[in-house]
Amino acid sequence: MPIERRLFGHLDGKHPVYAYTLRNKSHTSIRVMDFGGSLLNIWTEDKDGSVDDVIFGYDDVNEYITSGGHHGALVGRCGNRIANSTFTLDNQTYYLNPNEGKHHLHGGPYGFSRRFWTVEPSGTDEEPALILTKISPDGEENYPGTLTAVVTYTLTAAGALKIHYSATTDKPTVVNLTNHAYFNLSGYRNGNIGTHLLWLDADKINAIDRELIPTGEFTDVTDTPYDFRVMKSLGEAIASPHPDVRYLEGFDNNFVLAHCDGTVKKQATLVHPESGRIMNVYTDQPCIQVYTSNIIEPTAGPFKGNIPQKKHFAICLETQAMPDSINHPGFTNVVLRPGEVYETTTIYEFTHV
Repeated sequence: MPIERRLFGHLDGKHPVYAYTLRNKSHTSIRVMDFGGSLLNIWTEDKDGSVDDVIFGYDDVNEYITSGGHHGALVGRCGNRIANSTFTLDNQTYYLNPNEGKHHLHGGPYGFSRRFWTVEPSGTDEEPALILTKISPDGEENYPGTLTAVVTYTLTAAGALKIHYSATTDKPTVVNLTNHAYFNLSGYRNGNIGTHLLWLDADKINAIDRELIPTGEFTDVTDTPYDFRVMKSLGEAIASPHPDVRYLEGFDNNFVLAHCDGTVKKQATLVHPESGRIMNVYTDQPCIQVYTSNIIEPTAGPFKGNIPQKKHFAICLETQAMPDSINHPGFTNVVLRPGEVYETTTIYEFTHV
């Protein structure tokens, strides 16, 4: 069977959580749970044909609540940060629930990553799919409007993970959906990402303050550690003496893609030379947030397989609009109005040398 459904655990000892495994004849298989719409596993081959899981997560569903990392989850209603947890839309000011100091991150304390999604198996034997639906009521996390979000995970015949996002609303609102998977192509048990190489077609980043809030300005990546237009070592980039890299002990930055035209195209490549695994990222989104797992979460336990937390254990490549766009007229549009359809696609393609 291309799709298998099994009990993953019970949230708070009460609510059953189910995991869905997608398989086909390709070299890749994936597992998704209905809580948070989270990716639990991505198994894929290396150059020698050995299969390993290349994303981080937990064995216990309750760790997805105690952790603040949004591991593998669908984040929304508006991913990334909104300054001071507030914005004005059509002359009305909204005050969102803060969850990062005074700021609002990834949809708030109980955003989409901490909600149940309805799951419907779909697709074909060659390309199995899951259709996940979340109806976010008017006022949830203090957002305006009832938002209906539909996300489709498809395992393609070639072994890629295709994620299609769509949403509609009954009132003007803001939306910026993404997935927060933590990748390590050496396999989640096998050290940090310092040995990975990254290519990213971005010529600038959003300048940010010390609270990671955009200032409204942009920084040219030329002659900085943020320039990945020529593939280079993540380890060397993270070790850069640049004061902003040292302040974060790595990267947590929004990279603005240089050649985004609204079509799905390759915008990033992650390589682990030793295993030969390669992940290409295709998207129609204008930006990718790069996060190199710079902190150890004090409230979270070890990862699946009892793997202890370590800095720089994985990298997130979150396709998205610019952070805090709603508060910067010159940034990307994140406003969705009745009658419109929010729609975007990202593909994570797994291959090897």
